[in-house]
Amino acid sequence: MQHKDVTGHLLLVFTVLIWGSTFISTKVLLAAFTPVEILFTRFIIALPALWLVYPRPLRGTTLRQESTMAAAGLCGICLYYLLENIALTHTTASNVGVIISTSPFFTALLSRLLMRGEERLSINFFAGFVLAITGISLMSFHGGEPRLNLTGDLLALLAAFVWACYSLLVKKISTYGHHSIASTRRIFAYGILFMLPVIGTAGFSPSAEQLLRPLCLANLLYLGLGASAACFATWSIAVKLLGTVRASIYIYLIPVITVWGAVIFLREQITPAAGLGMALTVAGVILSGKGPRTRSTAPAA
Repeated sequence: MQHKDVTGHLLLVFTVLIWGSTFISTKVLLAAFTPVEILFTRFIIALPALWLVYPRPLRGTTLRQESTMAAAGLCGICLYYLLENIALTHTTASNVGVIISTSPFFTALLSRLLMRGEERLSINFFAGFVLAITGISLMSFHGGEPRLNLTGDLLALLAAFVWACYSLLVKKISTYGHHSIASTRRIFAYGILFMLPVIGTAGFSPSAEQLLRPLCLANLLYLGLGASAACFATWSIAVKLLGTVRASIYIYLIPVITVWGAVIFLREQITPAAGLGMALTVAGVILSGKGPRTRSTAPAA
């Protein structure tokens, strides 16, 4: 395994560990804030944090590059989270968790169709997808039956598709030669801009008293600095190193981290079905990762 592959995999492990644990912070914050208030605040915190890490402006972009970064901000920062939150108001969290996890499948198909077969797919990828989704379903439903809600489930499916679009846009942006943090910062700025109309209609009036409560402030900082600023940057770097398809496979592991987070922090119990589901999901990730290697798309020196 090449050094860049090791780096990419380590970055993805870090990313899914944080993203898989965000449900705890979100659950705490929902007692004091609306989903839109949490979403907007976390990215408002993340944007200046990225400036502090890399205090250099992004220069030399073309109109086409700016359009691509704007599309990434619309997809990955604005639409994905809004669709996911709206879906949760119509259908169960279990349904949303399973459906969102189909994102790697959409990523693979879009990569194949739009990026001229940059990342070749193998039978292992599809077999791993089946294993992982089966495992995630077992973890989500714990032996219960999924309840169909056409509106909510379709919104969750659209969110999975939108995240796949975001991943491909990030891969394209990585070929422009700009610093990853500077590019991520610009994507955040566009995402926040696209959120403003939603803020205007949904309302945004978080209580200052609640914002300054130590528990709320700590969780907002965790979402803003960790899950947003750090993880979106590490995701972008990993996509650049490994490609969209190989990176997206790690999304399967987020429900596994979520289950373990519930056990550690919320004292929930792991059922036999959930234990089997975790094993199948990890096996699916390993199997999906075995296959044809990514063709390099790095620009010539």
